[in-house]
Formats: sequence, structure tokens, C-alpha cells
Amino acid sequence: MFGIIAGHLFTTTFATLGATAGGDSTAAKTESLTEREARMKWWREARFGMFVHWGLYSGLSGNWNGKIVGTNGGMEWLQNRVGTDTYTYASNALPLFRPKPGFATEWARLAKEAGCRYVVFTTKHHDGFALHDSKVSDYDAGSTLHRDLVKEIVDALHTEGLRVGFYHSMIDWHHDQYDYTRAKGLPYPGGNKSVMSGPRDQSKYNDYLHAEVNELMSNYGPVDVVWWDYSSKEFQGDDAWRASDLIKLVRAKQPNVVMNNRLFRTAEAGWVGNDMATLPKLDPQYGDFTTPEQHIPATGMPGIDWETCMTMNSTWGFNEHDHAWKSDATFIRNLVDIASKGGNYLLNIGPKGDGSVPEESVKSLRAIGAWMKVNGESIYGTTANPFGKLDWGSCTKRLTDTGGKLYFHITIPPLDGKLVVTGLKNRISGARLLGGGKVEVASSGQSTTLVLPTGIPIATNSVVAVNFEGMLDITKSGT
Repeated sequence: MFGIIAGHLFTTTFATLGATAGGDSTAAKTESLTEREARMKWWREARFGMFVHWGLYSGLSGNWNGKIVGTNGGMEWLQNRVGTDTYTYASNALPLFRPKPGFATEWARLAKEAGCRYVVFTTKHHDGFALHDSKVSDYDAGSTLHRDLVKEIVDALHTEGLRVGFYHSMIDWHHDQYDYTRAKGLPYPGGNKSVMSGPRDQSKYNDYLHAEVNELMSNYGPVDVVWWDYSSKEFQGDDAWRASDLIKLVRAKQPNVVMNNRLFRTAEAGWVGNDMATLPKLDPQYGDFTTPEQHIPATGMPGIDWETCMTMNSTWGFNEHDHAWKSDATFIRNLVDIASKGGNYLLNIGPKGDGSVPEESVKSLRAIGAWMKVNGESIYGTTANPFGKLDWGSCTKRLTDTGGKLYFHITIPPLDGKLVVTGLKNRISGARLLGGGKVEVASSGQSTTLVLPTGIPIATNSVVAVNFEGMLDITKSGT
């Protein structure tokens, strides 16, 4: 493809992948259960990550030709929402996408301060503009900005000791061989259909997609997460993306990586249909974890790994007109709710075109971080609530060979200062309010009462840590 935009000539080189790009061409080594558990360990213990949607759309700020595109919804889809072609889009967006020096350091420090253990950021979104310095395309940051933004971000994250995740779109509105005529159920801007007319060859696009992914897996050190996005029932898996080969390529380059399930769109991969509803099942050949979007499953997803991704307002990409910011308390409650159901929370920021993070996001992330400094032990490395419904809150747990800890999260502070827990049979060796304050314990049969300290304000999202001895033994109501 080609086009002169804002003084730049954009071309895409169609590389045929050989052994180098595809990694080891032999059959992938079968992973044992022990090896899988070891690979997934850090991700399961992390519980909290930052999502970052950032690209050409960010500088447009929710505007097109001097008009507001919308006050809510995803502005990372702006090109599709206004129906423009890729060249007009890039001509308008590129001059407004000018990352300031040190933006990546600001992101990394903010994520660390918030208590995030990993950061997943967009290496390429649906508009096709890549943030790395690519050798297979000129529609990328290296060619247009003479900067490798992926390297800047990865280096900053590693400096702060954070794990690194790459969000990469299989959809590509810029590539002239991406076959939108076959990609039923997936978005495609109307303006492209006339400007980028002609026959399409998806196999050529897949050569490009695999080559681009090979660059990302080869040039930036350890990659901890690959977050694919996305497929439809009508266009998914091997037929759409040569997905099995793509997975082999990534695992050959990054054997410890954790991947989501969005290369596929079948029931076996955990999907119901083309919306974001997910099933509580996932065959590991289709991905390591499933991805409910903008909602928390009512009862979690026992038996599989899952991660809820959510926005802080209503958009993933920056929109200066979207003021539907959620409260700090909501973010903390969501984090607790997700952890108590055995999942991870991936909370999104949408930086501006210069890389600045909106002040509303900064404020809320710092509030979460302040809470995590006191209560983080009740989130990191914990597993799901072993009780049924608790009238006043929820629970996370940490087990050891000789006992463990139960963390009781107070959503509704009891008026009488007492938390009543039914069904716990273990001996309790101590209890305390995280942040300070001894909690008295009174047991009677299978009912345990935790008497909260007087003179200390018990707020929503306060946490009581309870030490217990022996193997956890709980009789749930009705059993």
C-alpha cells in the first residue's frame, strides 16, 4: 500500500515468513500441568494491572473536522465512527500525535504508585498504526516520529520493576490486503472501501501480521503478556489469522508469555457470540485467560483464569468531552470484587496525544495506590472467597501448609461493629484491622464474631485479616 500523508510516504513490505519469523517450525513442546502452573503463577498473584490505549486517535481527542464525535464510547474507534479512509485519518491525526519526552516514565511511575504489577499497552490498534520502529511497514512511530515508542515504554516499565504486556490488534484498517470482505462481524471504516478498492489477499496480510508480531517478540526483551484483539464468530482462528502458527511464533520467542483468548471466537475459547459475553470455560490451546470486558462476572469463573478490563470513564482512547468518570471508591470496590472472585483487574487509562495522563485518572490511580499501601496484602497472591454470600462484604484468602489468612473486606460497615462469619471451623490465632487496630474474636459453634476496634473509623473497603490454623474447613450454608 502507499500514500503520501503529512509529508511521509507510507509503504508496507509484504514479508514471507520463514523459520526466523515463525520461530521453531517443529511441533510445540507439550506443556505439563506443573510447567503451566509455574508460568501462570506471577499473573495469578498480580491481580491488578494497568491497561493503556494510546495511538493516533489520542491526539484527535474525540474531535473530527472541528466537531465533537461523541461524549461517550470508544474514541480509539474514531476512524470507523466518522467513516473516513486511512489516508485522510492519518493526515488529520499525525500532526496531533506528538509524544513529549519522558511520557513513558510518567506512566510507569503512576502504575507503580497505583499498585499495579503489570502494564498492557497498545502496540497497534485497529487503525493499523504501530508504535514500534518496524521494518515491515512505514505506518509506524519509527518512520513518522523517528522514535521507537514501544522501546521507550518497555524500558520505563522495566526500570520500575513492572511486567510488560503488548496489546496487538489483528484487525487493520490501514493495510490494503486486510480482507474486510471476509471479516464479517468485525468493524471496517466505510471510507476505506472506495479509496482502498481492489482485490484483497488475507494471506499476504497475515504474512505482514506475523512479521510485525515477530519484531515485537524479538526486539524488546521479556514480554510477559500478549493481549490479542479481536475475532468474530464468522472470522477467527486459523482461517482468519493463522492463529495456531501465531501462537507458536510467540511461544518460541517468549516461552513464559501469558496470552488471552481473542484470536478465537468459539465456545471452546470461552465466547458466547460477537459481544463481550464470556463463558466460564477455556481450553488452554486457545489462550491462557479469558477477558470479560466492562463487567465483572456475577460468580467469577471458577476453574479458569480470567481478567476483567474496564475503563475509568466510558472510553478507552482519550476523549476530552467524556466526563463520566467513576469514583475512587468504585475502582477499589471493583478491585476487591474481582479479586474475591478469583480474577484480575485491568484498569485502563487513555493518555492524550502528547502522552499526558488525564488528571482525573492520575487522581484516582493515586487513591487506589494509597489504599493498596495499607491493604495490598489482601489482594496480591490471594485466591477467591471460600464462603457464600457475606452480608457486609467479601473475602479473599491466602493458604499455607499450616494454615493461612482470611481477608474480610467490609463493603457495608456493620452498625454494631461486629462481623459475623458462619461456617468457619478452624481455630483462629489472631485478627487485626489492616492499617492498625486489634480485632477481638468470639467463636460459638460454627459462628465466629469479629469485634471491630472502637475509636477507629471503619470505612467502606476496610479489611480485617484473620489468621487460622490447619487446612481451611468451612461448612457453607445449606451443606
